Parts: sequence; structure tokens; C-alpha cells
Amino acid sequence: MQTITRKTLLYKTNVEYGDHTINHVEGCSHGCLYPCYAMLMAKRFGKVKTYKEWITPKIVNNALELLEKEIPKYKDKIRFVQLCFTTDPFMYGYNEVSELSYEIIKRLNKDDIKCTALTKGILPSKLAKLSLKNEFGITLITINDEHRQAYEPFAAPMKERIKGLYNLHKQGIKTWVSIEPYPTPNIIDQDFDEILDKLSFVDKFIFGRLNYNAKVSEYKAHKDFFNETAKKLISFTKINKKEYYIKRGTITSTDNINQLCNSQKIYLSPVNVF
Repeated sequence: MQTITRKTLLYKTNVEYGDHTINHVEGCSHGCLYPCYAMLMAKRFGKVKTYKEWITPKIVNNALELLEKEIPKYKDKIRFVQLCFTTDPFMYGYNEVSELSYEIIKRLNKDDIKCTALTKGILPSKLAKLSLKNEFGITLITINDEHRQAYEPFAAPMKERIKGLYNLHKQGIKTWVSIEPYPTPNIIDQDFDEILDKLSFVDKFIFGRLNYNAKVSEYKAHKDFFNETAKKLISFTKINKKEYYIKRGTITSTDNINQLCNSQKIYLSPVNVF
């Protein structure tokens, strides 16, 4: 596997539900075709030039060395560290990436720093041996593997992805799912309720609409579609006592949504609703 060397690793992110983050790989082999926002940014800032270059990941060979230097500097400011926002910490088919991610989480936990991780790969069972403060999640836009292959061609199959998450849940680890970037029915026609039922064991749901895709605006009822789908999620989490977060820009109407919010602990972007 190709490697790169960096001068810094740990930083504060501006992502709306994030805190601090680490991106210890450049590029991502999953090759998502939504298109991928991280790839668009990497192209914009000259880190990669082509899709082929993007899906040929390069691992940061001095990641643990940097972490040793940066933890004392930042640990008093950190609420949690998320792996990752511009790459995948458990990249499917890349054991080197998964092992480094595990070691990074282990090292952060040593200083009592909580970690969260989000992947389209397979979460290893041994993560349950680390701090119980950690939270692990998967991203999905469908539970149909044919649809997955069309938009996430080199990511983990859906059954394996969900199985890895469920395995951690059974071991008492807090789990979550990010259902984003969720497509409109003219792209993928599917049953959202079926997706929620399949992931009903998780503790938290994040939901966000698909952006940067012309087919969304071609679907004339796309605003109503995302409003109604968000309502379904909120109602589901209320009934099942789950946490949720609706990403900014997903909801464009507050009709019948505020009344779904009760005293449960929820995560709802104020830009969207209030």
C-alpha cells in the first residue's frame, strides 16, 4: 500500500455533528459515485487529479508518531475524536487501514479520549475490547446490495456491513447509522420503513439528503420527499426511544415535525427545524 507523510493529524472539524477528527488515509477505495463530497474537495485542492487516483488510498505512515505529540496539546479541548470525515477508517479490503484505525482508537482511549467511527466497511469485533465510551456506526443509503453496487461499487456488501455493526451492539457497544446521502425515488425506489426496521437495534440515527446530484432536482417533489422521510425517521425514533440528528438542508418545512419532538434526548439541527 502506498504511503504519505504528514506534519499534523488531529484537528478540530467544522462538520456540523463533529468535534475533533483524524484522517489518516488520503483517498478512499470505496469509490462512491453520489458523487463523493470528499473526492470533490480533494480534487478542488489538488490532492488528487482523477477518480482512479482517489480510489488508490495512501496511508499516513507517521500517524501514530504524530498522535503521540498532539494528544498532550489537544486532549483538554477534545470532547471526542471521529474517524473519519474525508476517508474511511475501516476501508473494505484494506487490512492495513483497519489495523491503524484500531491502534489510533486504542491510543486515544489510553488518555480517556472517546472515539467515534463511521464506515462503509466492516467493523471488527475486537473494537468491543476498547473503551465502552466509544461509538461505532455505518453509513448506508440502501439495504439492497444491487443498489449499493451502483453507487458504492467497492464498499462492503450490505449484509456484512450491518452484521459487523450488530455484532458490536450485542457486545454492549453504542452503535449508530448515518443514512446519507439519501437518494430520491427516481434514483433508487425503496421502502424507508424497511431500512429503519433493519437497523432498529442501533442507538442513534443520522439522516441527510443527497446533494451534488442533478437527478435530485429532476424529481419535482424532492423537497416534499425529504420532509416526509425525515418525519418518518423522527416518528420512528420517538416510538423506539432512539436518538437522531437531521442534517442541515434536509428539512425545508416544519409542518407536523415540531410536534414529534418530545422530552427524549434527541439530536435535531436547529437550522432545519426551529
